[in-house]
Amino acid sequence: MDTSKLKKFAQFARRTLGEQVGAKLALVLSDASPARRERAAAVKTLEEAIKSHGKEQVIERVAYIWFNRFCALRFMDVNRYTRIGIVSPAEGQFQPEILLEAKMGHIDEEMVRAKTRQQIADLLAGKSPSHDPQGEAYRLLVVAASNAWHQAMPFLFEHIDDYTELLMPDDLLSGNSILAYTREAMTPDACQDVEVIGWLYQFYISEKKDAIFEGLKKNQKISPDNIPAATQLFTPHWIVRYLVDNSLGRLWMLNRPDSRLAEQMAYYVPSAKPETDFLKIKGPEDIKVCDPACGSGHMLTYAFDLLHAIYEEEGFDAAEIPEKILTHNLFGIELDERAGELAAFALTMKARARQRRFFNKRVKPHITVLEKVSFTREELDEYMGHVGRDLFTHGLRETLQQFSEADNFGSLIVPKVGNVEDVLATLEAKDMAGNLFLAETHQRVLTVLRMAEALSPRYAVVVANPPYMGGKGMNGRLNAWAKESYPNSKADLFAMFIERNLDLAVKGGTVAMITMQSWMFLASFEALRSRILDQHTILSMAHLGARAFDSIGGEVVSTTAFVLENAHKPDHRGAYMRLVDGNSEAEKMEMMAKAVAQGRAS
Repeated sequence: MDTSKLKKFAQFARRTLGEQVGAKLALVLSDASPARRERAAAVKTLEEAIKSHGKEQVIERVAYIWFNRFCALRFMDVNRYTRIGIVSPAEGQFQPEILLEAKMGHIDEEMVRAKTRQQIADLLAGKSPSHDPQGEAYRLLVVAASNAWHQAMPFLFEHIDDYTELLMPDDLLSGNSILAYTREAMTPDACQDVEVIGWLYQFYISEKKDAIFEGLKKNQKISPDNIPAATQLFTPHWIVRYLVDNSLGRLWMLNRPDSRLAEQMAYYVPSAKPETDFLKIKGPEDIKVCDPACGSGHMLTYAFDLLHAIYEEEGFDAAEIPEKILTHNLFGIELDERAGELAAFALTMKARARQRRFFNKRVKPHITVLEKVSFTREELDEYMGHVGRDLFTHGLRETLQQFSEADNFGSLIVPKVGNVEDVLATLEAKDMAGNLFLAETHQRVLTVLRMAEALSPRYAVVVANPPYMGGKGMNGRLNAWAKESYPNSKADLFAMFIERNLDLAVKGGTVAMITMQSWMFLASFEALRSRILDQHTILSMAHLGARAFDSIGGEVVSTTAFVLENAHKPDHRGAYMRLVDGNSEAEKMEMMAKAVAQGRAS
């Protein structure tokens, strides 16, 4: 995929949307704005958001929301997942298909409510005063289309009845509009694979990431709200395939030695000798795969492809497979709300590509976005008295307090409560509707327990490109917490994630990661190396060195990709590939392919 056009567009879109949303914000908040009369509740919510988070953060959030939605709508238009082009014109036309149809009197009654249909008709017929009737009509159509997708994808298309609608950019129809540039960048060729969404996300945040790293040079620390942008790195597809082929794929091949899955795993490294001691899997529904720092979901979308082949091989009905994969197999955890939305969208698109009626199933992918949730002692005491002190153990109370800094610690949080699934099921069954105060507390308790459940050790495969951040960049609270919680790996977030991922995997499970190579050599990681060598097993490793990510642009980091088993097998002979001599990502990819082929032939 040629990413240069995507990068230029995404960076332009971030700046342009920020400016346009900022301009709309000024208009909406002016004393005489029509919004204050017609949408008073939404304006009040907007003012409260600004007071809580600051104007710049609100602008950034809304711009990001509309970027995600416009890109998602374009992707679905191109792949004909929408009944009519929402942001795309019909062939040979310039204006979006949905607007041209409306101008001819055809408005989808299922998508657009009667009141809105009348507003649109009046605007287009000149019956409603407007300086831009087509623009206003089209904005109403986009909002209606977004709301229509709410049931199928609530994670991305939240029902628009708040200030995000008020702050929607005005110019959506001109040749210089954000949608015109979206169509130009997201060509039909680029939209053949949902991977395009991940590239757009990576490039959208790239300038913010650069600014954060410039701040590091001036000894500025990375605040919790900047951690996602500072630590996201889109993983090239060949590295994803190596990691997933040799974790998920390997586990299946051990359980089904006669499987033909290996034929589609280009980077699979088979065991040198037959193995008998491995994690036993009854069927594909038993395989839980987790990416605890999933970003826009690249690892999970490729895992989807392998799982689909596995289910097919086992004889499952093709119409049922996508739902089974999203229900039983794939789990993502993410700090960045917008990235989590894109991961869920990417998986939904994978499922829709395989099953035409998938949207009707209303299946929501298991993407957990970690959020900061706090409780006062008084709240917990009152709640505890209501639900029962027997259930409310010390471990549960500690767990409910662990997520007060979830925006800082993310997936590194290790829940204190051991039987979280049982506790969650018990509390979900309780009816708190009659107590208004406790009902709100109850919902926050359930939110925490669902996050804790996602962070429990229950996965057969854990695969990740974790965040990289050394102690120099950590804010004071994160630095102190790292030293207390991860003494063996505190020097960098990626090293802490190696330990965390090993604890997320079940006994005999597999952990596949790409990280900085420094843990292999530096004295500060000696205790981590000892843990890996004394308690776990290195199944394979591709030492990549520098320039494995040059398609990202400007990333100078030396890396290693590896697969570990959560079991100690001192006699196991791992497979090692030295690829440090490659001078580019393309060279390293070719070198790995040759090394894998030689290993299979030997």
